[in-house]
Amino acid sequence: MLKLMYITNNPDVAKIAQDAGVERIMVDMEYIGKDERQRRFGTPQNRHTFEDVRNIRKVVDKSQLVVRCNPIHSGVADYPDSRIETERIINLGADVIMLPYFKSPEEVREHLSYVDGRAKIYLLVETSQAVNHLDEILEIPGIDEIHIGLNDLGICYNKKYLFEILADGTVDRICDKIRQKGIPYGIGGVGAPGKPFCVSKHMVPAEMLIREQYRLQSSSVILSRAFCNTACTKDLDEIRDIFENGVRDIRTIEKECIESSVDYAANRELLQRMVAEIASSI
Repeated sequence: MLKLMYITNNPDVAKIAQDAGVERIMVDMEYIGKDERQRRFGTPQNRHTFEDVRNIRKVVDKSQLVVRCNPIHSGVADYPDSRIETERIINLGADVIMLPYFKSPEEVREHLSYVDGRAKIYLLVETSQAVNHLDEILEIPGIDEIHIGLNDLGICYNKKYLFEILADGTVDRICDKIRQKGIPYGIGGVGAPGKPFCVSKHMVPAEMLIREQYRLQSSSVILSRAFCNTACTKDLDEIRDIFENGVRDIRTIEKECIESSVDYAANRELLQRMVAEIASSI
C-alpha cells in the first residue's frame, strides 16, 4: 500500500489525518525561491515555522513527522543557514527531513552531513540538474527515500501542465534508475477518488493517478490540496469525514490494483490523451 502524506501545520487536522490512516504528516518550511519560480502556477506556498514543527510533534505519535526544510542556503538576517535550520528541525523531533530543490550531488552530501544519521533522509527530485546528476546522487550512501516532485520538475522542463512529465516518459526514466538502486520512491500528489484532481481548473481523476502510481511501483504519494483544502473547509467534523472517506476510497482502489488484473497500459494511454488535451488548451 502507498504511504500517504499530508501537509499541514494545524494540530487538529494533523490528528484527524493520522487517525484516518495517513502515515506521514508534513510540516512544510520551504519558502526560499519557491514563490518566484511557482508564482504563475498558483501552487500553495506554506512557509511553516519551527513553532509549527513543535506543535505538530505534540500530536503526531503514530504517523511519521516529515519536515520539508529549505534548499541548501546561507543565513540571512531573519533566518538561519541550512546547518542551523537542520539542527533545530532535528531537535524539535522530526523523524524525516525532506530536502527540496537540490541540483547537485554536493548539496546532497552537505545535507547528509548536517543530518548526520539523526533523521531519515528524504530527497525531493524536482530540478533538471538533479535528474542529470541522478546516477551520481544514487551512489551516495545514506539516502533513505526519494520523492519526484511534478510541479517544479515540470517547470524546469518548460511544461505547461504538471502531469506532462508523468505522461511523456520522464518520470518512468527517473523511476527506473531509482528502482535499480533499491531505494523507495514516491511520485507527486493525488486528490480524493470520486472527484477530480484540480489544478488551474484542469482535471485528472485520482483513480487514474493511483493506478499510474502502481504501474510505476511507487511507494508513497502526497495527499494534495484537492484531497482536503483546509483553506476552504474549516469544520473539523467535515474534515474528519473527508479524510476517513478519502483514505478508505484510496485503499479500495489500491486493493483492486493488488488483487485484480488492472489494465495499466489502457489506464496510461487514457492518461496520456487526457494530459495532452489539457496541455494543448492552456
